[in-house]
Amino acid sequence: MAGHRSSAAPLAWLYAGLIVYASLSPFTDWKSPAALPAWQFANIPWPHRWTGFDVVANLLGYMPFGALLFGALVRSGHRVSAAAITTALTGVLLSLLMESLQNFLPQRVPSGLDWALNSAGTLLGLLVAAAIHLLGGVDRWQTVRDRWFIANSAGGIALLLLWPVGLLFPTPVPLGVGQVLGRLEEGAADLLLGTPWESWVLDWVDAQASMSPLSQGGELLTIFLGLLVPCLLAFSVVRSGWRRAVLVLVAAALGFATMTLSTALNFGPTHALAWLTPPALPALAAAAVFALIMVPIPRRGAVGLGLVAVTALVALVAQAPADPYYAESLQGWEQGRFIRFHGAARWVGWLWPYVALVYLLTRFSASDEP
Repeated sequence: MAGHRSSAAPLAWLYAGLIVYASLSPFTDWKSPAALPAWQFANIPWPHRWTGFDVVANLLGYMPFGALLFGALVRSGHRVSAAAITTALTGVLLSLLMESLQNFLPQRVPSGLDWALNSAGTLLGLLVAAAIHLLGGVDRWQTVRDRWFIANSAGGIALLLLWPVGLLFPTPVPLGVGQVLGRLEEGAADLLLGTPWESWVLDWVDAQASMSPLSQGGELLTIFLGLLVPCLLAFSVVRSGWRRAVLVLVAAALGFATMTLSTALNFGPTHALAWLTPPALPALAAAAVFALIMVPIPRRGAVGLGLVAVTALVALVAQAPADPYYAESLQGWEQGRFIRFHGAARWVGWLWPYVALVYLLTRFSASDEP
């Protein structure tokens, strides 16, 4: 079987990184478990107190990894049997490594039950992906992909699939992904504590904290760019014509639905539409109309316009201070049941526009492919 560049490969690597983050967070206060060997957790009796949520989270948490890794291996040309064995062993060993390293973290409790559930989740994901492959699902997807996307578009497809995941993390402005500046400032302040440059960083942090909220026009422009950027990213990898128009409508509907879901998770179903500030709907409509007008634009033009749009989006989001409702949202995610998924959505939401910027730069030289 000939190998293909699959979007499952970067997604599998990303998901593995998120598993590491979720398993070892907060990465502080490491200790030496002198009284407990690193492998001893496998002999600890299964906990008497456990909830259905914990079981489901550990079981389903590894399922996407098993499915993505198997799909990436098969698409790259590996035999089904070899891909299945490699996927199963990788999931089991990855979970074993994470549970072993949790012995060194006082805030984490390693468990043989978690190891078993994680391994079972990998196998379930592998079985689902294998069934889809044996039923011809992968070949059908390849046919659809060839009709809709240009060659070497795996990175762009992965970014488009990750965009709604990043929106699930609370944003200071609707669709305003990429607000990592505040955490970088905090990290810089901690790093330079007690140095001659400490006052510089503290003055900068105080100045950022005292910034007034974005004006209504700034918020409208941020939301406008928040939808326009994924549309232009799609134009850089989607074949010209009506397919671009379809994806614009899908992006608008997906952005609306994801923001509504995120707000419902944070504040309850009764407040699901609280994110619809006065500029939100006009900005979404304007972005969708503008993107539809840009459907005939050449691929090089879409890439260039996308670079400008994502740069402006990052600049605007960096100027948006956190309001009390935003802080309350973060506290709910970081202390509630969303703690495991919190790390995944947070990192995607923080890094998505920057990765998109790098990807568009790499596409610029290849934007004229037929």
